[in-house]
Amino acid sequence: MAEARTVAFHTLGCKLNFSETSTLSRLLENEGFEKREFEELADVYVINTCSVTDNADKECRHLVRRIQRKAPESLVVITGCYAQLKPKEIADIPGVNLVLGAAEKFNIARHLRELSKNDSAKICSCDIEEVSGFHSSFSLNDRTRSFLKVQDGCDYNCSFCTIPIARGKSRSDSIENVVKNVKHLAAHGVKEVVLTGVNLGDFHQHSDSKDDHEEKKNFYSLIKVLDNIENIQRYRISSIEPNLLTNEIIEFVANSDKFMPHFHIPLQSGSNKILGLMRRRYKRELYTERVKLIKTLMPHCAIGVDVIVGFPGETDEDFNQTFDFLHSLDISYLHVFTYSERDNTHALSIKPVIPINIRHERNKALRNLSYMKMQYFTEQHAGQNRKVLFEVQDKNGMIEGYTDNYIKITTSYRKEWVNEIVEWKI
Repeated sequence: MAEARTVAFHTLGCKLNFSETSTLSRLLENEGFEKREFEELADVYVINTCSVTDNADKECRHLVRRIQRKAPESLVVITGCYAQLKPKEIADIPGVNLVLGAAEKFNIARHLRELSKNDSAKICSCDIEEVSGFHSSFSLNDRTRSFLKVQDGCDYNCSFCTIPIARGKSRSDSIENVVKNVKHLAAHGVKEVVLTGVNLGDFHQHSDSKDDHEEKKNFYSLIKVLDNIENIQRYRISSIEPNLLTNEIIEFVANSDKFMPHFHIPLQSGSNKILGLMRRRYKRELYTERVKLIKTLMPHCAIGVDVIVGFPGETDEDFNQTFDFLHSLDISYLHVFTYSERDNTHALSIKPVIPINIRHERNKALRNLSYMKMQYFTEQHAGQNRKVLFEVQDKNGMIEGYTDNYIKITTSYRKEWVNEIVEWKI
């Protein structure tokens, strides 16, 4: 494998995957590889997969076929959640050379040294129960903001979700190591850090102390420490469960100059019946309380919502409850997911199954609602001055950035604004 010295990456899925891909890239660059764009020719292609939806699985197969047509002699490595869940299925895809499960992805350099194109597809996976270590990762030089992983895995067992069997039990970085990583990012000019995890609000640090009175180190403990680090100007909290988004976290963000007024809180359904079938750990009433407190303390705060349509058993009445509930809430935008069947999940046993065409109709209705919500939220701030962090990319003569409260700004490209926070009148 000594002759292979170029590598290209493609990431499917969440912010967590972007942080891990960036870390894998740095690991291989330290081994002497040169990074290429995915559209370019490379000796090795690494696809970091997601498996939240069936589309992510299909896209992985499509990408492998593209590589086979473009660079049939190149090595193809598949890692990520799809690789952990269905390694044999991936290994059978023509052109795949190496499948790395959750415990092996960060050993990619060693595996590549031992790999030959003529070998049959090699699977380096393991029982997810054996995955116990935490590998810190963050994105750097890929974009203006950095995604920093502070937590991994999940102990929840939502009936539609395969993430616990793809990523293992909940585990967290130490606060000390998170601080070290944030200082490293600050030294490299990063202005904004997005804290990410599979179940971010479940961040916890076990103490070696036997003192029962010592404060438990949790997500609230972490953000208090991060707020005092110099040279990082902005933090965002990525998706956080409503039952783990405590009043003290909301109040802290409201009083912080560094933590942005922006929350992304999964709801999944506005029907308590469906929330029960999903095995979610809250009811819609708790969600309402969280939104009301946020908006009382921060009327300008952006609130994003994840919602799933077409879950088994979701009647027209259940969907209408969800639509009306979201319509009534003072939220800013939606991420709408169409339910797709996942192997080894309890949801497969729930009846009746919702026809695909109805799932798509419901998705479209909520995406239209999301558009209207974001338009209204933006209009509420018309004429205000807000701080925008502009991104690195020059997109056909235009530059993009986000206000503190996550309103997207697009304007003519100016090089001096790249990675700068600019006062902007909306």
